[in-house]
Parts: sequence; C-alpha cells; structure tokens
Amino acid sequence: MKKHIPNLLTCCNAFLGAISIVFAFKGFLETAALLIIGAAVFDFLDGFAARLLKVQSEIGADLDSQSDIISFGLAPAAILYMWMNFCFANLPPELKVFPLTLLPYFAFIIVPFSAYRLAKFNNDKRQESVFYGLPTPANAFFIAFLPFAADKLPFLDNFLILMLLTLIFSILLIVEFPMFSLKFSDYNFKKNWIRYTFLLLAALLLVAFQLAAFPIIILLYILIALIQFGLTKVLHQ
Repeated sequence: MKKHIPNLLTCCNAFLGAISIVFAFKGFLETAALLIIGAAVFDFLDGFAARLLKVQSEIGADLDSQSDIISFGLAPAAILYMWMNFCFANLPPELKVFPLTLLPYFAFIIVPFSAYRLAKFNNDKRQESVFYGLPTPANAFFIAFLPFAADKLPFLDNFLILMLLTLIFSILLIVEFPMFSLKFSDYNFKKNWIRYTFLLLAALLLVAFQLAAFPIIILLYILIALIQFGLTKVLHQ
C-alpha cells in the first residue's frame, strides 16, 4: 500500500495543474496561479514521501515528470497566453491584424521547452544536488505571476517585453548553467548559507509584495546562482 502513496501525491499535482488550466482559460488568473502553488506543494511532498518510505521507482519518476509538464509547463503557459491576449488588446488597432493576432500563442513555447527540461533532468545524474538550467517549478512561478507583478512593474504589461521574457525563460530551462537546489542534505548553516539567504530574502519579498513577489523571487534566485557561479570560477582559478 505504501508504495502507492507518492504516486497518489503526484496525481494530485497533475489534477491541480489541470484545474489551473481550466481557470486560466476562464479568466480567473489568480486562482489558476494559486493552484500552481498547490501543485508545487504536492510535487515536493511526493518526492519527500518516496524518500521517507523508501519506495522510489522509475514509474514514479516518469509520473512525476508527466505531471510537471501539466502543472509547470502547460498551466503557466495558459496563464501567460491569457495575459498576453489582454496586453495585445492594448496595442494600436493597426497591429491587430492577421497574422499578428496569432502572436499570443507564442506563450506555449514554454510547454516543449519544459518537456525537454524534464526529460533532461530524468537522465542527468549530475542534477541530484545541483540543477543545470532553470527548474520547471521556478519557471512556472515566474511566468504564472507576471500579471500580478505588473502592478508593481508596469513594463510587464508590454506585449513585446512579455514575448522577450517568454523566449529568455524558455531558453533558461535548458541552458547548461548550474543553479543551486533547495534540497538540504543537512541543516549546517555554513554548508547551506546560500539556501538560507535566498529563503530569508524570498520570505521578506512575499511579505512586502504578496503575489507580485514571485517573479522577483525567481529573478533573485537566478541572480544568486550567477553570483555563486562567478565566485566558484574565481576561487578555482
């Protein structure tokens, strides 16, 4: 019985991701984004349960990736598509012609890039303690909460900027760049000071900006990873 518990949690991840897509296409973007957070909670719990119960399996890993494509690939893409449609509507009338009216569909390039990222993760043994490329949940948080960050950062309702961010973050998913994992092998501060620093700053941003904080938090994560990478290069020269 216990071997099915992680898979059940993974299925909850997929279920919330699917419901998020429905809410996104109905225009309830806040609910859709919050459901992605719920999916991420189950994504964490399934791995935690599998390790705790010692029931890791190849089927579980495959099911996890398939669920993540829904929750962290298609769901944020659906939110972004709806947001890009809204921003496209604010463009000058002369630009609202075919084939330019198809441009909001550009949001869905996130899906194949996320799928490739997950397949790469499953077959790359280096990524047990460090990620190579932006993790799909982090990308999902950045993309899904862009509409709310636009209140604080008005340029995020610019259609061209949204297209550029979509391209950049899709590439970040598969780029060969090391990014720290939030998995703790122990809780020693000296070994995990980067993780503790990031989590503290993320908590402060959440308190200050609520839902608008998520894109800023992911940008902070990328910045800290860049600094860590630079320091590592300098120290090993």
